[in-house]
Amino acid sequence: MKKMIYWSVLIYVLYCAGIALYLFWFSDASIPTEWRGTSADPSSFLTSGEQHLSERYSDLKNFLYFASIPYDWFVYLLILLLGISNMLQKWAQRATKAFWVQTALYVFWLSLIITAAALPLELASYHFSRAYGISTQSMSSWLRDEVTDFLISTLLLFFVITVLYGLIRRFEKRWWFFAWLISIPLTIFLMFIQPVVIDPLYNKFYPLKNHALEAEILSLAQQAHIPADHVFEVNMSEKTNALNAYVTGIGSHARIVLWDTTVERLKQEEVLFIMAHEMGHYVMKHIYWGIAGSIVLAFFGLWMVSRLMSWALAKWRKHLRIKAVGELASLPLLLLIMSLLQFSVTPLTNMVSRYEEHAADKYAVELTEDADAGISTFQKLAKAGLSEVYPPYLVKIFRYTHPTIFERIVFLEQQKSENGHK
Repeated sequence: MKKMIYWSVLIYVLYCAGIALYLFWFSDASIPTEWRGTSADPSSFLTSGEQHLSERYSDLKNFLYFASIPYDWFVYLLILLLGISNMLQKWAQRATKAFWVQTALYVFWLSLIITAAALPLELASYHFSRAYGISTQSMSSWLRDEVTDFLISTLLLFFVITVLYGLIRRFEKRWWFFAWLISIPLTIFLMFIQPVVIDPLYNKFYPLKNHALEAEILSLAQQAHIPADHVFEVNMSEKTNALNAYVTGIGSHARIVLWDTTVERLKQEEVLFIMAHEMGHYVMKHIYWGIAGSIVLAFFGLWMVSRLMSWALAKWRKHLRIKAVGELASLPLLLLIMSLLQFSVTPLTNMVSRYEEHAADKYAVELTEDADAGISTFQKLAKAGLSEVYPPYLVKIFRYTHPTIFERIVFLEQQKSENGHK
């Protein structure tokens, strides 16, 4: 056991050192020569000071991302190897004979341990966001969001684990298939309730205050044959200086949401371009394709989890201190394997997302016929969020669900040349 912990620590330290070398010393953020001096060149819309801040902030943010994921794996492994999971299970079993109460006790304490272990990296991320002027959120507000995250995730985990481990105990070999069947309506249900139940726990949502702008947006929606009655605004200025807008939910609960920072700091034509982009997602049914993709990935993911858990127990049962897959003590192993699998498919899911975002950009420029509005919008997005215009390749494939700012501006410049848009 000591040897496994020693090698895990050593591998993690070496990994972090390699990531730091790549991000801080060897990655190149300079754009291709042929685009220097154009609207895609950061020097055309960022001052030298802003470029330096963007590079430093992005490097720190990217390092925390790449360091945090294997850190979570290490925490799961330690909980298993040190017998913490086994101890929590025995304590829950002594407290009550009811399985669902045992699960509630075990899940609560396990979630608390994992949250506490992750807190240093979460605090570091919050500190850097504040230090670089991205976050405007007070510590009390940040802590309130963290507590809300903990309560929601723990409640959902309790529900999922109660059902999942009930299936594992009843269907030893086929549990993953029945779990997948149950995950389908659960995924759709969560998509329904997120905009109206979960999101309002973090921020205030209200109809767009600027009625003239809302009328323009609804007129644009009518051109796109979208049955929209309202555009929602959210008070993100209390937490960030960044700009954003998004589509969430499905069916009658679908919402187009604008951050108040976006409304306040972008021109009308820029806001309309963003709205046209979001309408593109609606028209091309990207939310539904996303749900379908999640269901397919869940099928193969749960099958892989069942195989890998059985293999891990057969090989390291004594070290992990787990007797059977159906024990609550095996939960950290399940979370570890799921996190590993999720990370392994991140480049694929991000690639699909970038394709959809590019399609939405294309839809927006076709609907508005205003490529210049799109170009200035992306420049302001980069400026407000200190976003990397041309990130390193490894960062792009693992972190970017959207095309890079450079790629988006280059595309719009090409559209101007080809189609004669503004």
